[in-house]
Amino acid sequence: MKKIINFLIIISLLSFKSEDIPTLEIGAAAPDFNLKSVDGKMYSLKSFAKSKILVVVFTCNHCPTAQAYEGRLRQITADYKTKGVQVVAISPNSPNSVRLDEMGYTDLGDSFGDMVARAKEANFNFPYLYDGDTEITSKKYGPIATPHIFIFDEKRMLRYSGRIDDVEKPTGSPKNFDTRNAIENLLARQKVVVEKTKTFGCSIKWASKENLTNKEKEEWTKEPITLETIDEEGLKKVLKNDSGKLRLINVWATWCGPCVAEIPDFLNINRMYRNRDFEFISISADKPERKEKTLATLKKLQASSKNYIFNSDDVYKLIELVDPKWQGALPYTILVEPNGKIIYQKQGTVDIQKMKKMIVENPLMGRYF
Repeated sequence: MKKIINFLIIISLLSFKSEDIPTLEIGAAAPDFNLKSVDGKMYSLKSFAKSKILVVVFTCNHCPTAQAYEGRLRQITADYKTKGVQVVAISPNSPNSVRLDEMGYTDLGDSFGDMVARAKEANFNFPYLYDGDTEITSKKYGPIATPHIFIFDEKRMLRYSGRIDDVEKPTGSPKNFDTRNAIENLLARQKVVVEKTKTFGCSIKWASKENLTNKEKEEWTKEPITLETIDEEGLKKVLKNDSGKLRLINVWATWCGPCVAEIPDFLNINRMYRNRDFEFISISADKPERKEKTLATLKKLQASSKNYIFNSDDVYKLIELVDPKWQGALPYTILVEPNGKIIYQKQGTVDIQKMKKMIVENPLMGRYF
């Protein structure tokens, strides 16, 4: 039931429209653009003048549907490159309009820097252009969701608009290869049989939706913040992890500067993935009599995660209980799969980006629906 509720929340976010942007009609001329790619170069329509067919796909980093189609976009590019077909990807999203709870299937946002990282990691073989600052180009094309394909003929007239195919997963056997069919029709100088389809994916994160991210931040301030005392048996239960979830555990203390500085990153990770099979737990190594001061620190940090403070002054017992491999320096972080298997441990601060990737690529999570 929880997964169904989470899915409905996501669908409601996908269907939200903050403004009515018309979609380019079949037969319309391709709007020009001048956008920066992840390779550092600027691209316009003239950059692809020699190509017989131009395939423009509006996509992004954070959307699970967009990620699911990355492999097929690479394959389409490779299959048709020698036939005069050019694929160009454009991200229309404003990075400031992507809520953290919309990033549950990704480790990267939609900033230009994140696009550079994703293109390199996913081995994109096509230009990946950024339009998140002005959205001028994107609003001329009017994509409905990511991904949304626009295919133009040799005269740069729009001949197809819609989905890539009808399977929104990286694996599976589509029944309708809409994009490939349209390309084949155009290469054969035939009329495109199916000129338009609906699209499925994440809604475009126009800059006007930044009010939603601001609303999300306001919601965080209203979440209750608690600190529970935990004993030896309780700690053993936390580490056993019979929750069925991937559990990130961070041991910290109020007097540890790097610990306090790192907690906001963990909280953002929690806000990204907590609607899925994931949870973040903090354990304070402060002395029990400092509980109120520890709670005050957590409140300043808006740490609405599950928070504990060990009920003993014996820090060496805490060390052995958490992880015998831990030498005792703070902060200490472990990632625990269900049934207590520790798959990551780090003494000292964590590489947050690597942690996000480790979480989203864990078999319990994943990048796709």
